[in-house]
Amino acid sequence: MRSFVYLLLFLFMPFCLAQLPVKVVTELSPPNQTRINDDVTGYSTDIVKLILNKANINAPIEIYPWARAYKMALSVPNTLIYSLARTKDREPLFHWIGIVAKFKLGFVKLTQRHDIVINTLEQAKQYNVAVQRNDLAYNVLTKYGFSVVLTSDIQKSYHLLLAKKVDLIIDDENYLSVMSEQLAINADKISFVYAIDELAVAGYLAANINMDPAMVSELKGAFEEVKLTAQYHALLSSK
Repeated sequence: MRSFVYLLLFLFMPFCLAQLPVKVVTELSPPNQTRINDDVTGYSTDIVKLILNKANINAPIEIYPWARAYKMALSVPNTLIYSLARTKDREPLFHWIGIVAKFKLGFVKLTQRHDIVINTLEQAKQYNVAVQRNDLAYNVLTKYGFSVVLTSDIQKSYHLLLAKKVDLIIDDENYLSVMSEQLAINADKISFVYAIDELAVAGYLAANINMDPAMVSELKGAFEEVKLTAQYHALLSSK
C-alpha cells in the first residue's frame, strides 16, 4: 500500500509543481533592482516584467537580502531569480531564461582613503573586502586567496565600508551615483578603484531547476521575443 502511495505522489508531482504560484525574487541593487512606493522597479526589473508579460505569467517580485533570495531560488519550485551570474558551478542548478543585466564589477573604496592604491589584483589582497554571501565576487576572490567579510546584501557591504570596518567592497562603477542616492551620501564620498576582469559578467533571469518544464519553455520563448525589441536593448544598456 505504501508503495502505491509513493507511486501516486511521483506521478502527480509535475502537476503539483505546475500548480504552485510563480514567485520572482531579487535583491535591492539600484539601478537594476530598486523599490519606489512599494513597487519593485529598475532596468533589469523592467526587462523581467516584459518577459513575464509576454509569457502571460502573473508573478509578484519580492526583494530580499541576496543570500536569502538565492536560497529560495535553489529550494522553492516555480521560483525565479535575477540578476544571477551564470557560472560553471551554477549551470546545473537552474534553468537559464535570459540575460537581464550586464556588469563590470571591481573594487570600491572611500575616496578619502588615499592610502589604498590598487594596480593589480594581487596588490588588493592586503585589504579587507566585504562581499555578499553566494555572490560571484565571493567565488572569484576566494579563488585568488582573498580573505573576505561576508554580508547578506549590497547595502550591508556599503554600510561596512562607510563605517570604515572594511577597506573595499565590490560594485559596478556605473552604479555608484545611484547607490549614493540610495544611501543618502555625497557621490564623491566613494570611488571606483580597480576593475576585476572575471567580474565583467552578464546577469540572468533564472528559474528553480524543478520549475514546470512547460513554464520554462514559455519563459524562454518569451525572452527570445523580448530580446529582439528596442526596449530590451535600451534597458540593458542603461546605467
